[in-house]
Amino acid sequence: MSAKPIDVAMLEVLASKICHDLISPIGAVNNGVELIEDMGPDAGPEATALIAFSAQQASAKLQAFRMAYGIGGADSNIKPEDVHKAIELLITQDKKIKQEWNPNGGIGGATPAKGFSKILICAILLGMECLPKGGTISVVQGSDSETAIVAKGENASLRGQTEEALGLKLDAQTLDPKYVHAMMTGLLAERHGFKVTAKDSGQGFISITIRS
Repeated sequence: MSAKPIDVAMLEVLASKICHDLISPIGAVNNGVELIEDMGPDAGPEATALIAFSAQQASAKLQAFRMAYGIGGADSNIKPEDVHKAIELLITQDKKIKQEWNPNGGIGGATPAKGFSKILICAILLGMECLPKGGTISVVQGSDSETAIVAKGENASLRGQTEEALGLKLDAQTLDPKYVHAMMTGLLAERHGFKVTAKDSGQGFISITIRS
């Protein structure tokens, strides 16, 4: 059986986003290697530092993408602590965003449902997209069935049709890459029995809610 057109369209746009996010750090690694090849010992420690930093940046992004989009992210062994660690590796690179939540504080309820951590990292990544100038990400457990992610910072806002993408109201055939993560979050949440909604407070923070 051939794949549905909507599946192909989503995969194309998602692949485009992942490649776009990875090309910069991987390109920087390549530049560092070329510099060492051209200059040898004269390249100095700066070239090695560039390679190390860029490799760590690429690795952090790959770990986050694997947990968010890969099948392994739904494994019941993946816990909120793993999400916190993956996000911490990601934000350490640019230092614009901070996490302010306790991954051991009952996030996801007494026993997080299978797939919860996958949806949690998707929601946090969505929150990070709402912070163009940096800020803080916090996660608060309201009840066993409701978890809130708050993205707070200067100019925090939901871009354009993010809410529509999250609610699966956009056409995958004409989907803009900047909305693909929101739409994937909505699709993955639906697949694993969750509902994710987002609200712009208009007061410098965005609330993203996961309900089971």
